[in-house]
Amino acid sequence: MDFGYEQGAVDLLANLCELPPLSESEDYRIVRPMTADFWNVQDFVRRNFGAGWAGEIVPAFGSHPIKCFVALDRANRILGFAGYDCTFRGFFGPTGVADEHRGAGIGKALLLSSLRAMYDEGYRYAVIGGVEPHNVPFYAKCCGASPIEGDSGKTYRDLTRGGEN
Repeated sequence: MDFGYEQGAVDLLANLCELPPLSESEDYRIVRPMTADFWNVQDFVRRNFGAGWAGEIVPAFGSHPIKCFVALDRANRILGFAGYDCTFRGFFGPTGVADEHRGAGIGKALLLSSLRAMYDEGYRYAVIGGVEPHNVPFYAKCCGASPIEGDSGKTYRDLTRGGEN
């Protein structure tokens, strides 16, 4: 089973007390889904990002409030998703935007919506786990996240691989 984390991935730390303001868009809106949306969200995640992330988002729907946000277009189609407190407490992710909708600010909006929710729930810092090296600049730019000093990059090392190594 592919969980989407490559070797060399690092954990980042974001200070939730210093988040930039959210911007709005006419092309999409960010909402916290309802429990009844679970299968639609999980299907979107599985189709676009694989079974590992689809499994990882499940705990978000077992919390109140739900610890997930989705980006919807005007026809209420899911464009992207973001969860937090899913695999570990205090962690942002998993998150993803469908390939055809990347570059429109959706990922940043999902990230900031999630981090603001974490702040509102009492967190002052969030870990952004398993970040692939090419994505580190995105998180640094969007929320000032930086690599955790001394991090081994092995947060997700104990995931089962279904016999595949």
